[in-house]
Order: sequence, then C-alpha cells, then structure tokens
Amino acid sequence: MKKLQIGASNNLLPGWLNTDVSRNHASVLYLDATKLFPFDSNTFDYIMSEHMIEHVPYQAAQAMLRECYRVLRPGGRVRFATPDLRVLLALHSTEKTDNQRRYIAWALERFLPDVGECSDVFVINNFFHSWGHCFLYDQETLEYALRSVGFRGMKFYKPGASEDPNLKDLEFHGKELQSEDINQFETMVVEGYKPKLN
Repeated sequence: MKKLQIGASNNLLPGWLNTDVSRNHASVLYLDATKLFPFDSNTFDYIMSEHMIEHVPYQAAQAMLRECYRVLRPGGRVRFATPDLRVLLALHSTEKTDNQRRYIAWALERFLPDVGECSDVFVINNFFHSWGHCFLYDQETLEYALRSVGFRGMKFYKPGASEDPNLKDLEFHGKELQSEDINQFETMVVEGYKPKLN
C-alpha cells in the first residue's frame, strides 16, 4: 500500500511518503505540489494534505488536484484538511456562540494582543492575510474543486475522524496550534475517491 502526504511540514507520518516544498526534515522528499508530480500514474492508494491547499492560489490548487487524481490508483482515496471559510465568516455574526467567543479570545491573545474593539473583524482579516493564505474554501467550493477534476463520493469530517482506518487520526494541526479544540473548530476535512475503471 502506497500513501503520499503533500505538505508534511512537521507531521511525519509513519508508512507515508512525506513531501513538502520546504524540507524541515531529512526524511521529507521535496515536492512542489503546484507542478507535475515526479510519480507514475496510478501509483498511490492514499493521498492526504493538511492545511496546505489554502496556501496556493485556486488555479494552482486545481493543478495539484489534477496531479493527485493522476497519481492515485482507481479506487484510491484523497483526504484534505483546510480552514472552513463559513466558520470564519460566522465569527462576524451579532449573536455569537460560546465556541465563537472562545475562538476570538484565543486568536486575540495569540496573534492580536493590541486589538480592543471590533475584535471579530480583526480576527477574520488576520486569518485572510497571515500565514501565506491565498484562497480559503467553504464546503461547497472544496467539493466542487475535487469533483471538477474527477473525484467522487466526497464526504466531510472533523479532524481525526474517518470511516477508513487508514485515514483516521492523521492531522497534526492541533498540536501546532497547541489546542485541538481550536483545530476542531476551524478545520474541515474532505475525503473523496478516484472511480474504479469499468
């Protein structure tokens, strides 16, 4: 079974080919995911990527998804985790949930300690402009992006959850944030498959 991780960063998954455009670890293979992948077609059974797709422009992400489709075997599965635009925009609602208030307070303390008034607006803008984000997805846009290159059967999950044991508990973003609650709040995960040949 062959498994490819795109944009591994510090999440070195055992049994996976961990790749990244920035090689922080000797075991990580260099891969610019916006270019042609150096792999034969129909090579991998699984491909996953966590908090990476939002760091490239939409058209570059489409090129990456086309390459994922090409190198995935028929019946193989992809899994992408990324911030949920709808969750972020909902932070601007007049009536906020406890989770929304906690998220805003966390973001202010960690990234925007000098902000007082209009805190939700500053948190949303910070998310759009920090960390090299280029394009943020909601569920509909992410599903469309995968479907338009050929993937089918898209289902959405929270980080760590999957019906496929090979795709469970892979995400690392909560550890980087030092808060799995925050990761669960802001992140959506989609899975899809490459149809088998008739």
